[in-house]
Amino acid sequence: MVTITEEPDESLTNPSQPRPRKSSSTSKPPPIAAAATAETSKTPPSRTPNPFTFWFYFTLIVSIVTYFFASLPSLSPQDPKSWFLSLPTSLRHHYSKGRLLKVQINPNLSPIEVFAIENGSKGSENVVVVHGLGLSSYSFRKVLESLGSKGVHAVAFDLPGNGFSDKSTAEIDESSNGVLGRLLDVYNLIQEKGVFWAFDQIVETGQIPYEEIQKHVPKRKILKPIGLGPEEIGSILGQIIDTIGLAPVHLVLHDSALSMAGYWVAENSGSVRSLTLIDTLSKPSIPLWLLELPVVREVVLGSSFVYSRLINLCCSKGNDVALDVEAHRVLLKGRGGRRAVVSMGKKLNHSFDIAEWGGLDDLKSVPIQVIWSNGWSNEWSAEGRRVADMLPQASFVTHSGGRWAQEDAADVVADSIAQFVSTLPPTVIKTAEEPIPEHVQEVLDGSGNSDGHHHHDHGTHDHIHGGGYMDGYGLGGHSW
Repeated sequence: MVTITEEPDESLTNPSQPRPRKSSSTSKPPPIAAAATAETSKTPPSRTPNPFTFWFYFTLIVSIVTYFFASLPSLSPQDPKSWFLSLPTSLRHHYSKGRLLKVQINPNLSPIEVFAIENGSKGSENVVVVHGLGLSSYSFRKVLESLGSKGVHAVAFDLPGNGFSDKSTAEIDESSNGVLGRLLDVYNLIQEKGVFWAFDQIVETGQIPYEEIQKHVPKRKILKPIGLGPEEIGSILGQIIDTIGLAPVHLVLHDSALSMAGYWVAENSGSVRSLTLIDTLSKPSIPLWLLELPVVREVVLGSSFVYSRLINLCCSKGNDVALDVEAHRVLLKGRGGRRAVVSMGKKLNHSFDIAEWGGLDDLKSVPIQVIWSNGWSNEWSAEGRRVADMLPQASFVTHSGGRWAQEDAADVVADSIAQFVSTLPPTVIKTAEEPIPEHVQEVLDGSGNSDGHHHHDHGTHDHIHGGGYMDGYGLGGHSW
């Protein structure tokens, strides 16, 4: 007999409980849903880009490029002779026609050398040209030649830090060498004096011989860029005028030279016969901030094309040949010229007020001429008329060149200066016998019985002390 038992249906007994889901093997999803599910499982979750990653690589690349350009000068340093021989022929020819003068900028420092060049016969009207920052006497070479052909004695010199003048001074570094440097100095001294020398000094004096150690520590000399302010520039201008015997002079100030020498003119108006201002303001035409930025300064001064475009943009119309622009670039780049120009630019008197300066009593008797560009821009032409209005006694002349009129319109500038000088009464130069100092007179009296082979005509000696034109670069007196 078979017994059949029936189990009750759970769904009927417990209707509140949900039915268990069937396994995936028995239930197949739709094809589209399955594909979407598979695609979602394969795609990784999206990540938000980190903004700091870009700046990290950007900073790293800029640092590497900066280090590369900054290390280029140190990889191939040039001595003065090699630097001079690498100059364009026009620059070397210009240097051969000038000479070096020694001037004193500080009683506690050695004199520095300033390059000067002149054209025209002596004894005529003396014109002294002072260029702006970033330029040199080379930029006025055509003006000097034109003035010389017109019977004017023209003189131009390179400001310290510019052109062929000294661009740095050797100074003793008083800073400490650090802990490791001190230990190395003591070690070198013990090697020289012996191992037990310090112990003997301690036993004898009861203290460590610091003074003796300091005496034997070698003093380092470092080259610092020449950064002169308006007072030093005025002093140098006065020394050059007195040394060559040019006073009174017809002074020509270009670009930023007015803010550097303006107050010297007011304080020494007796030595100034007339004053000519050429496109001059307190700020130089070359944007010095470009010469301070790392990488940018290397690109500007390292590329002839970039520097030429910069000059055409802010200084000159580019009427001259490319070699002249290249000469300016080489002079500004070589021998620490960039650092010196930037250092001097920071000491410019940017608050120089032309109206206040022109109203000084000492300047009311000085004839003034303003030569200004009327073809550079409308704003610059308006600035020239404003400057002329602030100087009521000044005559106003225009030219068609740029802010570097000596390059774009040299003949017009020279004609304007020569004509302005010719309208003034001839200069009367009073010569007076220079008194001989007592100690020099005693030496002369004591050597009265000598053979007298050395003749020193004190009345005609012009006190210009310097070697041949090539001595400044160690090339001898008359050789390249």
